[in-house]
Amino acid sequence: MRFHSHARTDRSQFGRLVVALILVLGYAGIAWNGAQAQSSASKAYILNPGDILEVSVWKEKDLSRKVLVRPDGMISFPLAGHMRAAGRSTEEIEAELKQRLARYLKEPVVTVSVAQTPGNKIFVIGQVRKPGAYSSPYPITVMQALSLAGGLTQFGDENDIIIIRTVNGKQTRIGFDYSKAKRGKDLSQNITLNSGDVVVVPD
Repeated sequence: MRFHSHARTDRSQFGRLVVALILVLGYAGIAWNGAQAQSSASKAYILNPGDILEVSVWKEKDLSRKVLVRPDGMISFPLAGHMRAAGRSTEEIEAELKQRLARYLKEPVVTVSVAQTPGNKIFVIGQVRKPGAYSSPYPITVMQALSLAGGLTQFGDENDIIIIRTVNGKQTRIGFDYSKAKRGKDLSQNITLNSGDVVVVPD
């Protein structure tokens, strides 16, 4: 009887160890997937006027600094001069800076990251709990914007939400049916918002 009791105890302890290991691996997987998603989002970010970049040149402290993307979409950097930043990714800026600095430095190592993103701003107005302007360090969708705004009020019309987008000085309207999207239907309408987009929730 004692032998069987010890065997059951060993099996029970082994079972608890297996469960604990599964939980640890599961949490590690979640953290890894989250890090990958955050990294992908960061790489996908497109710069806007008003954003602030952190530029670092290895072994060149005098060249490492924060740089503002001006309203005209340009940045200025010592030795590299003026270059367009708005509408481009940090990877593209890194590559061009490296190319320009190579005229003066031997094999420059350049790192460009986004320090602040006040330029990536969307607006949510109408029947939401927290209407206003929202800045994001990564691209966001319509559903994410509505979530940032606290969701719809009880008076919000789920079926007739519109996104107002300005393209080349002209405003366009894009429809969004929240009642379908929240049920996982017609998700193609859950588009990624551009900086300056206005999400309007009517009553």
